[in-house]
Amino acid sequence: QEIIRLTAGKRIHGTGAIPGGVNKPMSIDEIRFLQEDIAQKIGWAQGALALIKKIFFEQYDSNMAFAAIETSMVCLVRADGAFELYHGGLRARNPLGATIFDHVDYVNYNDYIRESVKDWSYMKFPFITSLGEENGWYRVGPLARINNCDFIPTALAEAERKEFVAIGNGLPVQSTMAYHWARLIELLHCTEAIAELLCDNDIVGKDLRTKGELQHHGTGVIEAPRGTLFHHYEVNDEGIITKASLIVSTTNNNQAMNESIRRVANQYLDGHRLTEALLNQVEVAIRAYDPCLSCATHAIGKMPMELNLVDSDGELVDRLEKRVTGQISRTLPG
Repeated sequence: QEIIRLTAGKRIHGTGAIPGGVNKPMSIDEIRFLQEDIAQKIGWAQGALALIKKIFFEQYDSNMAFAAIETSMVCLVRADGAFELYHGGLRARNPLGATIFDHVDYVNYNDYIRESVKDWSYMKFPFITSLGEENGWYRVGPLARINNCDFIPTALAEAERKEFVAIGNGLPVQSTMAYHWARLIELLHCTEAIAELLCDNDIVGKDLRTKGELQHHGTGVIEAPRGTLFHHYEVNDEGIITKASLIVSTTNNNQAMNESIRRVANQYLDGHRLTEALLNQVEVAIRAYDPCLSCATHAIGKMPMELNLVDSDGELVDRLEKRVTGQISRTLPG
């Protein structure tokens, strides 16, 4: 957050970004300020990673099986196959680790990824075009990035990546709970990368904004913390946006979240009554993906967790609702 404050003006909703670049460089004093404790931050990241591994292995079989689904995975990779967050080619691999497409120019993402809609959801359902709507859904985010990359270009995180992928025995790690482990490998990499970037003289340079003619179409793809983020814009001659299409990380994970919830329901639901334990298990599965439903559906405000149990005729049998306060209420038919 201190880096965001110094580069973007403030910690939340920074003002540093402008069309074509940023509005200020970092100063020498700011760099020295961040360098003072970056070694400590790397140590903290290592400690957090050691803790999550301890927790994961203490209940290894349970964590490997909980809400586990076999999916394809999509992310950016660098030209040499390295872990990449900002500017690379799109890579997709199937549940066996075989390549579906690789090093695809993200400007052409529409040729490889499509979206479907369902009448019961405000969220869209992306899928890999070549696999079709039924079989082409996939996962993005830390689990996909750590599985898909060939290596991580910082030493400490690369050693941790090797330990992570080893539990897959040659196949991608599919455990939904492994998202947390993968996320902390990324945290360690980012602290290492920050230490390197603070030694790069370009971050105090004055070349802040790219120059060129106005383009009427623009596509940007980055690896956001939650996963791959697609932005596609069309603008008119005055620079006014006339069309915008976004596939946010949570939308990319939409079908996978539904399937993880289905696995939890199949394992813990008796078919007659909802329980608080089931509600908690569903929430654990959803939170592994770190979703932002407001981003994906344009909903406003805080949304409660609600479980509805319906019979084969579509009639309500039981309902549990967990409010944002943590209070749980039950609604029975009649």
